[in-house]
Amino acid sequence: MALPYDNIAFLFGALIASGGIAGFARARSIPSLVAGCGVGALYGYGGFRIRNGQPYGLHVALLASLALAGSSIPRAIKTGKPLTQGLSAAAVTGLAMFGYGLYSKKVE
Repeated sequence: MALPYDNIAFLFGALIASGGIAGFARARSIPSLVAGCGVGALYGYGGFRIRNGQPYGLHVALLASLALAGSSIPRAIKTGKPLTQGLSAAAVTGLAMFGYGLYSKKVE
């Protein structure tokens, strides 16, 4: 059974964007708002392309995971805070799932 990559991308997009909005509401952090909504929009765009059968949907979602990992993993290592560790776990999960989706499409 194939994984519903579009729904997963939409879920990740909603979670990351809402986290950016919450960061802005709590600390008035403009970078949290911009980064959260930007990465969330990338996930949403990837999910839209996957759902409509357009090319490069998994690539876009994988790019969003890579951007999230690149920003959150170094902060998680440096600070050790639960929020950054959760973002890092989400990024690694996205990298694994969307990477597997690309790999399995190329193997078929």
